[in-house]
Amino acid sequence: MNHNKNIKSLVEILLVSTKLGLTSFGGPIAHLGYFYEEYVKRKKWIDEKSYADLVALCQFLPGPASSQVGIGIGVIRGGFLGGILAFIGFTAPSMLVLIFFALILQGLEINDAGWIHGLKIVAVAVVSQAIFGMAPKLTPDIQRKAIALVALASTLLWQTSVMQVGIIVFAAVAGFVIYKQHQEDDEPANIHFPLSHRFAVICLALFFGLLIVLPILRTITSANWIVVFDSFYRSGSLVFGGGHVVLPLLEKEFVPAHWLTKEEFLAGYGAAQAVPGPLFTFAAYIGAVINGWRGGIFATVAIFLPAFLLIFGTLPFWNSLRRNPKIKGALMGVNAAVVGILIAALYNPIWTSSIQSSKDFAFAAVLFSMLVYWKLPPWVIVITGAVGGSLLELF
Repeated sequence: MNHNKNIKSLVEILLVSTKLGLTSFGGPIAHLGYFYEEYVKRKKWIDEKSYADLVALCQFLPGPASSQVGIGIGVIRGGFLGGILAFIGFTAPSMLVLIFFALILQGLEINDAGWIHGLKIVAVAVVSQAIFGMAPKLTPDIQRKAIALVALASTLLWQTSVMQVGIIVFAAVAGFVIYKQHQEDDEPANIHFPLSHRFAVICLALFFGLLIVLPILRTITSANWIVVFDSFYRSGSLVFGGGHVVLPLLEKEFVPAHWLTKEEFLAGYGAAQAVPGPLFTFAAYIGAVINGWRGGIFATVAIFLPAFLLIFGTLPFWNSLRRNPKIKGALMGVNAAVVGILIAALYNPIWTSSIQSSKDFAFAAVLFSMLVYWKLPPWVIVITGAVGGSLLELF
């Protein structure tokens, strides 16, 4: 009887998460809203305070925050398998669409296509919207504005993945020092996670072990698959703030190395805005450009593996960690740095590759207004961008 109940629960997790994967447009902040409506209000799988605490944990961890929240809720509901199924349901729809998109583009000469230019301008509008949404909440005071400014300037002046890690470390230390006495009125409730501390430690050891071993293997072997796996794994490990922030890391890993052109990269990024689900599935597009559908699946596994290892590795310890005001302070600093990194990404490579005339800027302003003020869904913005980009060629 219990066995049947478990299977029924796992099937329900897969179905509910797939529905979210098919309908959750708008990026990580919007996804958390969809999750709240479905998991907290409708299904009541987790209470409001516990959900807020789980979101806080996933924002503190590097990786795709909304995907990690979904995995965490799957774990609470159905254990280890529940976490896996929640991830598959939420991720598979956008992964499959982006792999298909990459395969269609293979036979096309896209460098000068007007609709591709339109998709680049869509990226300007979407990332601008993310900044407008996040900045007031994550940088409400002068100290966090200063952290964001340092992150912005450093990211633009020293454009390396090592610098981005350094910025996150600096922000965590600054937040720890400035906000270590920060207190909240309400004491969080305990959340039950059916994972052992031993399993959690193994996952954390694997996470850090792969982060150290993969770059070493990359230098001593010429195997392309190790190079690609390392690039995606490192990008998934070192990104704070969700899908938009992974853009500069992936661009630096794959475009200068000529795995794909800047035009192909930005076309895929524009298409990623049109699909629901996590923006990290942009990796599936890059993988498919490099090595067909197998490359797409391989890239998806590589970029999401750190998210799994971190969420499985931290959930059992979170009840004690989230009561620590110093941890909360470090999180506040990291979130402020995310805003700066995001603004830097908006300028380079997105703005510099997309806004080449006053017409482009005017069109970007229209798309931004459609998204932010008229509240039109992102897929409408993407279609408008592609059509408008083609029409701009006529003027």
